Amino acid sequence: MNTFINILGVLLFAFGIAVSIALHEFGHLLTAKAFGMKVTRYFIGFGPRLFSFRKGETEYGLKAIPAGGFCEITGMTALEDVHPDDRKRAFYNQKVWKRVVVLAAGSITHFILGFIILLILAMSLGLPNNKGLPVLQEVTPCVPVANVTDGSCPSGSPAPAKNAGLQPGDEIIAIAGQQTPTWPDMQRITRERTGPTEFKIIRDGQEKTVTVDVAKVTRTLTDGKGGKETKEIGAIGVLPKESFTYSPIAAIPAAVSFTGDMFVNTWKGLLRFPERIPAVVQAIGGGERDLDTPISVVGASRLGGDAAERGLWAFFVLMLAGLNFFVGVFNLLPLLPLDGGHIAVNLYERVRDWIRKLRGKPAGAPVNYMRLLPLTYVVIFLGGAITLLTVTADIVNPIRLQ
Repeated sequence: MNTFINILGVLLFAFGIAVSIALHEFGHLLTAKAFGMKVTRYFIGFGPRLFSFRKGETEYGLKAIPAGGFCEITGMTALEDVHPDDRKRAFYNQKVWKRVVVLAAGSITHFILGFIILLILAMSLGLPNNKGLPVLQEVTPCVPVANVTDGSCPSGSPAPAKNAGLQPGDEIIAIAGQQTPTWPDMQRITRERTGPTEFKIIRDGQEKTVTVDVAKVTRTLTDGKGGKETKEIGAIGVLPKESFTYSPIAAIPAAVSFTGDMFVNTWKGLLRFPERIPAVVQAIGGGERDLDTPISVVGASRLGGDAAERGLWAFFVLMLAGLNFFVGVFNLLPLLPLDGGHIAVNLYERVRDWIRKLRGKPAGAPVNYMRLLPLTYVVIFLGGAITLLTVTADIVNPIRLQ
């Protein structure tokens, strides 16, 4: 049964990727047609044609290899041979802002889709507590004085949080006069205390003060250098809230805020991408693989299967949202043949012609894409090499949820 659910999760995640690709290309199609451009073909996939049909001047279809798609717009560059009847509708004859909108529409579609996914998640399974807010999910029955692995409460175990009246949903905002904006802050300050301690909390929108008799316990902790050490620390017996569910109205600002966080994290991830490539090479040779290692759609789908098998549907859905944000941002990088590269060329022409106009000169000739082919080939080669590496690593040494 677990194997069936895992396979189902892989297929569902792969289907989610395929839908994202289809919508990406549909974004180009919709905006191009809205501006009166001629779109001749809209296909999902590459390779041999499985089927197609024609509606108006556009052929719609599906190809055998579900690894992308394309939307063919007449006259994407001035070098293209365009029939005289179509020149007015050619892409290169449109205003720059229209061209930029069409080129950016694919990424914008990813962003919209990612936001909708987060909005639905906020109202159903809940958004992760990514800011680490010190909100209580559970107050445990006790705090074992020594290390206990079975979750039991040995005789004489104290119950500081329970005895103090702390409740699930309470947000701890200060301990002994020290602010606790995050769960790690609350944990650190608590561990430094023992005995009666003043806790400020927010419960049902009102600030309250309670006294918690922080217990002294023995725990084995990591020392930050890969090792472990046993020491006495303060503890009260609480667990953090891992996700928050919102009403339909409250879900909108929550999803907007979370979307902003995902954009920031995506950009940081892209900046760190090159330095993580050696880890992929090491993983192919049998080295340790972790979640921070770049993965392909194959690896992402396998993670989706693992999440489904373990019932982690919130993580499954969050991965789909994250994938859309990543693809959307990546596609806007100013590198050919990405959409961002074409946007950069069009904006360059616009700025160049504006400067020439100020100098009393006519508009310059369209950028010769043939001169940019060497750089384009380099980007394609690097992209293909990275794809090959990540797919290989995801097959021989996949990232798996523990």
